[in-house]
This record gives sequence, C-alpha cells and structure tokens, in this order.
Amino acid sequence: MTDQAESPNVASEEPGQTQPQESENLSVPSSSITEGLSPTQVGPGDERTWGILAHLSVLVNLVTGFGGPIAALIIYLVYRNRSRFVAYHALQSLIFQLIGWYGGGTLIGVMWAIVGVLSALIIGVVLIPFALVLTLIFGLLPLGTLIYGCYGAYQVSQGKDFRYWLVGDWVRGTLTGV
Repeated sequence: MTDQAESPNVASEEPGQTQPQESENLSVPSSSITEGLSPTQVGPGDERTWGILAHLSVLVNLVTGFGGPIAALIIYLVYRNRSRFVAYHALQSLIFQLIGWYGGGTLIGVMWAIVGVLSALIIGVVLIPFALVLTLIFGLLPLGTLIYGCYGAYQVSQGKDFRYWLVGDWVRGTLTGV
C-alpha cells in the first residue's frame, strides 16, 4: 500500500482515525464482467472456491437427476448478501441449468405433441424422424450442460471471468441493477 492514490478501494488513514478497508477485487481482473462484484464478507480464496462449486453443481445432476439447480440455489441463497461474486456465479449456474432442463424438455414436449396431433392426418408420421432427432439432442443436452459447467468452474479456478452465453449478462444486470 505504498501508493494509495492509485487504489480507490483502499481507505485512507488519517492520524488518530482507523477506517475499515474494503478488499480489492482479487479474484478477477478489474475490467471483467464481475467488476463491482468484489469480495465483501468472504475471503478471496473462499470466494473463488464457492464460485467453482457453484459451477460444479451441475455434477450433482449425475447422481440426482435434478439436484444441480438446487445446489446452485442453496449457494446463491447463502452467499447473496455476503459475496456478490459468489452470488453472480451461483445464479448464472442456476439459470443455465434450469434453461437446459425446462427449455429442452419444452421443445421435446411440443415436438411430440405436434407429431401426435398430426399423426391423425398422416403428416405426423413424416415428422416422427424429426421428433426422434430432437429427442436425441435433448438426450445429449445434459452432457453439454455438464461440460459447459465444468468449463466455467475451470475458468473461475484460473481467476478468469466466466459468463454463460446469454445468461451471464442478464444475471449481472439483475445483480447490479444495470
């Protein structure tokens, strides 16, 4: 702390007064999407660990089928007022997993409903291969979700900023009110 003028997060000390110092954003570069989501009441090592665990919550789905979003939600609820960084990564993971489950399931349901209705007109028989392909894609969606979640955990473990495609910007706006 030799040059306090360059560090806006460090409180200046006047003789006789001791002010609490805010910790600097140690876990991600200042130009990242999580700027302003720096550690508050959690140490930077713990913060990074919980950010990693939030992304790795997708692994819980391998055992439970749907426990990943629940684990991400629990991490979010515990850390939402303690660490904006952890809250950001947990909420990203939660929303990404829910979109994967509900979005994919809805597509499959709609496609099979269309095939079922149109089967009465013989046109639905032509759509059965498309419905089967869509079902196969939905079957692979959990694998893609798993890989992408593990990639997010790896990025956070390396101290890099990670945003899920489309979800990250929306979550940041939700948390920061921007």
